[in-house]
Amino acid sequence: MKGNPSLVPTTWNLDSIFSGGSRSTQFAKFLTRWERDAQVLAEQIAMYLQPQGSQDFAQLWLDAQQLAARQREAGAFVSCLGAQNTKDIAVKPLRTRVAQNSAMLATLMTDLEAGLAAMSEATWQRLFDNPQLKEIRFSLEERRAWMQDRLPADLEKLNVDLAVDGYHAWGQLYDTLVGRMTVPVEENGQVHRVSPGQAANFLTVPDHKQRVKAFYNWEQSWSEVADLCAESLNHLAGYRLALYRQRGWTTVLHEPLRVNRMKAETLDTLWGVVADHKGVFVEYLQRKARLFNVERLDWSDVGAPLADMGKTFTFEQARDFIVSQFSHFSAPMADFANQCFEQRWIEAENRPNKRPGGFCTTFPLREQSRIFVTFSGSPGNVATLAHELGHAYHQHVMHGLPQFASNYAMNVAETASTFAEMIVANAALGQAANTKERLVLLEDKVQHSVTMFMNIHARFLFETRFYEARKQGWVGVQELNHLMAEAQKEAFVDSLASYHPYFWASKLHFYSTGVPFYNFPYTFGYLFSTGLYVRFLEQGPGFADRYVNLLRDTGSMTVENLALTHLGVDLTKPVFWEQAMEYLVSDATRFLQETEQWTSWQE
Repeated sequence: MKGNPSLVPTTWNLDSIFSGGSRSTQFAKFLTRWERDAQVLAEQIAMYLQPQGSQDFAQLWLDAQQLAARQREAGAFVSCLGAQNTKDIAVKPLRTRVAQNSAMLATLMTDLEAGLAAMSEATWQRLFDNPQLKEIRFSLEERRAWMQDRLPADLEKLNVDLAVDGYHAWGQLYDTLVGRMTVPVEENGQVHRVSPGQAANFLTVPDHKQRVKAFYNWEQSWSEVADLCAESLNHLAGYRLALYRQRGWTTVLHEPLRVNRMKAETLDTLWGVVADHKGVFVEYLQRKARLFNVERLDWSDVGAPLADMGKTFTFEQARDFIVSQFSHFSAPMADFANQCFEQRWIEAENRPNKRPGGFCTTFPLREQSRIFVTFSGSPGNVATLAHELGHAYHQHVMHGLPQFASNYAMNVAETASTFAEMIVANAALGQAANTKERLVLLEDKVQHSVTMFMNIHARFLFETRFYEARKQGWVGVQELNHLMAEAQKEAFVDSLASYHPYFWASKLHFYSTGVPFYNFPYTFGYLFSTGLYVRFLEQGPGFADRYVNLLRDTGSMTVENLALTHLGVDLTKPVFWEQAMEYLVSDATRFLQETEQWTSWQE
């Protein structure tokens, strides 16, 4: 591949959002205006709730919707600031201020939602004489039903206020802790300390000795902060459980299922289909062990490539490859991806003090996105870029919709990202230069299925069991390690030689206060997007428009209605999931067939 890395900047441009970074006077004024307008709206809502209140209820909702868009803009900016430099001390007060504003907005919304819940059916129906409210009817219906399932409005408002320092603060403490961490890694004979985000790239290097050492250092580093991680995790869970008890919720899945707009039957069917097809993936793990000349794989082997293909990408080469492959699905999707690179919407520089992981966030007022990754040139980095660009494209096609009609859940968010990643992975496989490269890429695809069907399942099992244990009292480090290892052993059908007991500490998803049970939506999105990809293969280029229509409805339908409307399938039944799984199983079967005669990779 050709390319000059200097042609594509690897740092994002946040000044086009608010100039001045964490000390931006422009952003400070934006927050002040927001707080002033929120106070005005609070007074208007209070007047409406009076017995003789005469405020225009429809207008109150439209004003609240605008406030919500502005708040999301502020939250996205602060998230970007904190991710790009975990040692930026000016971010913390901004994060606190934005969190307080989020609480203020939630309080306003609770009062408005209480007004919805108290309406007579006739008054409720008249609301939608207003065409702007008709556009967000699904959101209002959802909110009205949600109020029937919660505490009285005054208590919910108290919870929102207390959560700023009693709930969200524990998640922020974890972020601070991770920001201070460094992990020793060995590279070219030199040992140096790097951020967890950089260290994660060493966990999947092809060289076995380097990988084993990196994983040992990784586990050791997390063990040194495990007591503080356990403190954060226990308090987060304790807060949630106390709130759930007060609301009368009997299962910890009540909230995540509601948030993801899906039925328990759909989740049960999904996991049932996964369980029924784990056998072929266990065979794959056994075959990979044989190719690695070991009896069983260690945890650090599962995500490792079969071999070092010696292929790395400059950032420009990654851009060119992704844009080219997106163009085979949709020219608008390719053009948008190219725009993200050209307009510096992507933070990819490999440097210290960055937050681990990757994400994509949206700025609804400016109709822009920002993508955060740490790019070191590996094929896996290219896949991550494609994944996050899929998120950005999802946000892009929803521009123009009202804010309350564009709030989609995580499970369908992971659909667009995984679909984009699948386009690139299949293209790379199809363009393999030789048999060895093709098998390495095929194995990487199968390994991705293992992540979604086994690793994510382990997270789900761990979190479910941890919450049950937390109901009985404090869960210490050793018990957390035990729960994690046992969940991994079950999810991987006891097919590995060793596991990752400190995974609960290292995975920031467990500490998210915005998304409860940040696990099963990944598996949902993976299988759902695979089902969409199968339809693309069947229907050809014309599917791209239907795909966009589906994405635009993700903020206005339950997942069951979304699938029924756009695909004609019932997600509570296994048929659709089985069709998607069949496609993924075929990859594993193909890998097993093509390596049947091999006793080691060195052959």
